[in-house]
Amino acid sequence: MTAAASPYRNSLDLPKPPGETRVVVAMSGGVDSSVVAALLKEQGYDVVGVTMQLYDQGEAEHRPGSCCAGQDIFDARQVAARLGVPHYVLDYETRFRAKVIDAFAQSYAEGETPIPCVTCNQQIKFVDLFDMARDLGADALATGHYIASRADGDERALFRAMDSDRDQSYFLFATTREQLRLLRFPLGEMSKPEVREHARRLGLDIADKPDSQDICFVPTGRYSDIVERLAPQAASPGDIVHVDGRKLGRHHGVMHYTVGQRKGLGLGAAGAVAGEPLYVVKIDAAHAQVTVGPRSALATRRVFLRDVNWIGPGDFKTAAAAGLEIAARVRSTRPPVPALLEMKDGEAFVEFLDDENGVAPGQACVFYENAEPRGRMLGGGFIKSAESAVAAPSLPRVASA
Repeated sequence: MTAAASPYRNSLDLPKPPGETRVVVAMSGGVDSSVVAALLKEQGYDVVGVTMQLYDQGEAEHRPGSCCAGQDIFDARQVAARLGVPHYVLDYETRFRAKVIDAFAQSYAEGETPIPCVTCNQQIKFVDLFDMARDLGADALATGHYIASRADGDERALFRAMDSDRDQSYFLFATTREQLRLLRFPLGEMSKPEVREHARRLGLDIADKPDSQDICFVPTGRYSDIVERLAPQAASPGDIVHVDGRKLGRHHGVMHYTVGQRKGLGLGAAGAVAGEPLYVVKIDAAHAQVTVGPRSALATRRVFLRDVNWIGPGDFKTAAAAGLEIAARVRSTRPPVPALLEMKDGEAFVEFLDDENGVAPGQACVFYENAEPRGRMLGGGFIKSAESAVAAPSLPRVASA
C-alpha cells in the first residue's frame, strides 16, 4: 500500500514532508510500537527503529507478557526487517538496574508503593532515547503510548487518549516541555482494536501478541523476590497494629504490604477478632510496623508532593500559589476527581473535594485541567505523604473541575 492510499491520517505536526522527515520509533517488540513504525513507514516517513534492552534477556525470554528483553527484541527486529527500516538495539541494562530496579526495591523498603513505569519513562526512555534520536538526526521520536499530543502555540500539550481504557497519561506526567517538542504519540486517537486491525492489515505477525505486564523486569511475577534481594531490610519482621493501638499480629516484611490492601494481611483469627474488614492504613518502614484499620480510616483529604513536573500553561508556582482548580488522579485505574492544587511555604499539595481512599506514598498524583475524558494533562508529582480526612481541616471548597 502506498503512502497516498493509507487509511491512517494522524498528522505528526512536523514542518517537512514525510519523505524528508526522519522519525525514530521506540520499538518494544509489542503490537503498539510495531504498528506506529508500520503506519509511519506507510505514510512515507524516514523511519528508524530503536529497541532498548533493559534487563537480562535469558530470564524473561519465554515469559508471556514480558517486554524489552528476549523474544521482544527478536519480534522488534522481525517487524523492522519486514518494513525494511534500519533497527538498532541499545544495551541499557546497567542504567536500568541503577535507575529503575534498585530504586523500585528501595522505595518498597521505605514503605512506599512505587510505579516503575514512570521512573523508566523519566530516567531511561525519555533520556537515553532522546540522545540516540538526536544522534540519528531525527525530527521526531514516536512511541506506542496511548496519549494525545497537540500543538499549543510554540509548545505542545498532552491530553488523555481517545481510548479511555488504554489511556497512559498517568504514567507520562513527568514528561518535560523540552521532551514534548520532539515526542509524538500516533496512537492517541486510536482504540486498541483499531491498532490490532492495522497490524493485521499491514501483515505484522505480532497482531495478536499479548500486552506486556506492568512490572516487566520481574521474571517470576513475584516482585518481593527482587525487593528482598536488593533491599533485605524490607523483609524484616515487625508488628501489625490496629489504628486503635491493639497489636493484632506479626508480618514478614513491609514489602508485602501497600496502603489500601485488604487481602493477604496474614492476620487469621486476629483479623476476625477485630470485628470488621481491615485494610492497610499506614506503613512505618523505619519501625517495621504495619497499621491496619476499617475502610473509613483510609479516607484522605490532602496529599503532599515531591518532584513536581508542570507542563500546563504558565508557571507552576504562580498557578499553585493562588490555588488552582484541577482534576487529580492518584491511581492509574481511577478517574480524575475535582481537587485544588496549592503551594505554601515551598511545598506543593492537593486537596480533594471528596475523600479519596487508599492513597499510597510513592504513587503519583497527576493533574488534569478537568475531569473530561479527553482532558488536558497539566503534570503531576510523586506522593510524599497523605493526610487523613479526619486530621486535615477542610480548605475552602471549589467548584467541580
